[in-house]
Amino acid sequence: MTSTLSIRSSALRRFLSSEAAGGMVLMATAALALIVANSPLAAAYHHWLHAETGPVLTAKLGPMTPHLWINDGLMAIFFLFVGLEIKREFVDGELASWSQRRLPMIAAAAGMAAPALLYLLVAGRTPGLGNGWAIPAATDIAFAIGVLALLGSRAPTSLKLFLTTVAIVDDLGAVAIIALAYTSEINTLALGIAAAIWFVMYALGKNGVRALWPYLLFAVALWYAVLLSGVHATVAGVLAAMTIPVIKSPGAPDAPRSTLHRLEHGLAPWVAFAIVPLFGFANAGVPLGGVGADQLLAPLPLGIAAGLFLGKQFGIFSAVWLAVRFGAASRLHGATWLQIYAVAILCGIGFTMSLFIGGLAFPGRPELAEEAKLGILAGSFLSALVGFAVLRFAPAHRDQIAEEARINAEIDADASASGPRSGQ
Repeated sequence: MTSTLSIRSSALRRFLSSEAAGGMVLMATAALALIVANSPLAAAYHHWLHAETGPVLTAKLGPMTPHLWINDGLMAIFFLFVGLEIKREFVDGELASWSQRRLPMIAAAAGMAAPALLYLLVAGRTPGLGNGWAIPAATDIAFAIGVLALLGSRAPTSLKLFLTTVAIVDDLGAVAIIALAYTSEINTLALGIAAAIWFVMYALGKNGVRALWPYLLFAVALWYAVLLSGVHATVAGVLAAMTIPVIKSPGAPDAPRSTLHRLEHGLAPWVAFAIVPLFGFANAGVPLGGVGADQLLAPLPLGIAAGLFLGKQFGIFSAVWLAVRFGAASRLHGATWLQIYAVAILCGIGFTMSLFIGGLAFPGRPELAEEAKLGILAGSFLSALVGFAVLRFAPAHRDQIAEEARINAEIDADASASGPRSGQ
């Protein structure tokens, strides 16, 4: 009989494999955007992004463009998927109990606070830049897991799980920041309508409605009401996800009758291989012509890069060490302190969430948004490169070596048992 642990581990491996593949695609599209933005196709690239397609959904946004449809429309679907992941993990996953939540929550909180404080120390004293404090606070789970995937078995499963749970808690914090810190004007009527729609969706779940289409229909209405309210429309995705009913299946694969599981599985390939890469392509195209040390060391990009590369690793690693040192949490199984430090560095890959927040931080100041992209790319690239190098050459934990030996022995035994029989 298959054990509970092996089933849960298999589900985790499938999830991490999907995130890793999506991270690879995201890396490729981000590189493509940089190439196009610095080629003779640059003018066509920017013309396509800002071409007016219509309609006018709000006077604030004006005519819709491909860039707006991606950032305000498709990214709402991304945040719906993020919300589903958050709810699944808190209800029926690796964050289902306070003992499981403690270490990721401590690490995520410190990993958001330290980069923000470092950014404010470097750039906050420059007039007009203080609003960018949240840009280096988030972690890009797909990109980071993609880097871990390049290391294969050198990255223990406990590290991948830790990175995933920290990034999920991190995403929850980023959503709260977007809703609270980057909303300037509120349309109370539209916000009231959004609240009414949300309560209808909540009531559907409480009354046992398992069909998916009512939730999707109301989610579209919720998105438009939130858009009109002045709160960023992507927040509607997370709000909608919180109402989707889930059937618990502890220690087993996802329940086929669970509305949340069905929607999450349906969205996963679209988010990983279409929406997030398209967002990366639309937002990572930074002209690098003439960019030198003066531009990279300007307060805004330097503050973001320092927050991502230095702030993240310091905040997360010190929080984990202190939590273990004073008994607030247990140390990660099968991982050395150097490996944990390497993953803390990888958490400095902000990319998707940082680009998204960077677009919100400086409304009406496109030149600052472009400067922010330089810092995001520099900090994320440095975190990926150094984190990969440290983890690649870090000695494996003895438990990890023993586990790999056991698995290899089982594979050899299975191969011998399934070999050709004599006389055949």
